[in-house]
Amino acid sequence: MLVIVAPGQGAQTPGFLNPWLELDGAADRLRQWSTVAGLDLVRYGTEASEDEIKDTAVAQPLLVAAGLLTAGVLFADGPGPRELVGAVAGHSVGEITAAALAGVLTAEDALAFVRERSLGMAEAAAATATGMTAVLGGDPEAVAAKFAEYGVTAANNNGGGQLVAAGTLDQLAALKADPPAGARLIPLKVAGAFHTAHMAPGVERLAKLAPTLSTADPLVTYVSNRDGEAVPTGAAVLDRLVAQVSNPVRWDLCMETLQQLGATAVIELSPAGTLTNLVKRNVKGVATLALKTPADLDKARELVAEHGGQENDA
Repeated sequence: MLVIVAPGQGAQTPGFLNPWLELDGAADRLRQWSTVAGLDLVRYGTEASEDEIKDTAVAQPLLVAAGLLTAGVLFADGPGPRELVGAVAGHSVGEITAAALAGVLTAEDALAFVRERSLGMAEAAAATATGMTAVLGGDPEAVAAKFAEYGVTAANNNGGGQLVAAGTLDQLAALKADPPAGARLIPLKVAGAFHTAHMAPGVERLAKLAPTLSTADPLVTYVSNRDGEAVPTGAAVLDRLVAQVSNPVRWDLCMETLQQLGATAVIELSPAGTLTNLVKRNVKGVATLALKTPADLDKARELVAEHGGQENDA
């Protein structure tokens, strides 16, 4: 069974869309989406600096557009994701990409949604100095105790002992000064404490937008960050996308579900690499491919031909 996954914020790098925009029609498609996103996606994907694309209001629409663009190229010459893909999942903002691939949202509505999400989260991040720190390793109970001691939230659980702590910069500095035994801490290049209560204003903004969007039920299995569960209706997917802004990402549970569904191959959309690395470490016996540039398309299409169209076990 073929699975398509879409990465979250932090995966973007300067100029990552340059090779994709050499393909016929790609730049035109991105310009059309720029109107909906309210951003010059072509410039941000090709010329903008690391600091520019780190901005939440830029990074999130750019990531969704990149995922939809590369998925469109991958499936351009034959049956689409809804015929060939057994399941989709995304990490954080990547869930919006996954929702569009599953047919829950149109590409345009996905970009309208991510625009509001990014603006709401950027606004919330500006209100208080917050951030995120990856916490790798350490005894799980000791890590949880340190998180509780310093008031930080486990905003992401990426499996294999990889957590992301989120909170105020003061809280994260205190955690860094007194880390859990055996754990390694890496500050992340993000602008706020995403997936925590600090993002409540973003939830309010999306809750106002959601009733204006039309949804359809997923045409492939949609695996949710909230709890790793497959979500059967478009309305429920949209509700979860709204609430997800201030709730933890349980990528560990998503990977467990993909294994239970019978995943045999996972392709990660551009800018790829983060999720395939996590899948390699945590889901055994699954072929993986990071679709970083068009040079990876032949191998990706081989995986689609070999694993696509298989029914999942759910």
